[in-house]
Amino acid sequence: MDTTTPFGASLSDLQQILSGKRGAPVPPWAVQELQHRLVLLLNHVLQQEPAAMLRLKQHKGQRILARWQAYSLFLAITPAGMLDLADAAAQPDLSIVLADEAPLDIARRLMQGEKPTVHIEGDVQLAAEVNWLADHVRWDLEEDLSRLVGDVPAHLLSQAAMGALAVLRSFAARGVGAFGSTR
Repeated sequence: MDTTTPFGASLSDLQQILSGKRGAPVPPWAVQELQHRLVLLLNHVLQQEPAAMLRLKQHKGQRILARWQAYSLFLAITPAGMLDLADAAAQPDLSIVLADEAPLDIARRLMQGEKPTVHIEGDVQLAAEVNWLADHVRWDLEEDLSRLVGDVPAHLLSQAAMGALAVLRSFAARGVGAFGSTR
């Protein structure tokens, strides 16, 4: 039986990528574009929470390195309390390394309401602020959707998404792993 996907990868290749055993090759230009988009999204979320921006203003000029597998994101805190891409050659004030290798393990932890395992080095106060941000800042997706489609459709879409997320959380809590296997 041919298990090749239309994109040229076999199902076993995809399973290895999702389990963290093999990284997908990503061209450098795509990584840079994704990083720019991620910073825009993070700043958008920060702008929805003025307290978060005030907390970050206290750390203006400090740099954060976030790393997962072979991917690194260097961020600098701006005087406005937002984030910008930083020079990768500069020494970070805080280094956060995501310890979980497999994307599915990370997703499972998040769906179970747990934080992924991280290794942190550097400025303790900055680390405390980043932890506060992780605990308290949430993207108000329903508000953003309401600007596009109106309040009622945005609310209905948000409720449907929360219902789907609840199903996924219960699925993850039962311990069903990738591709139907159980733990």
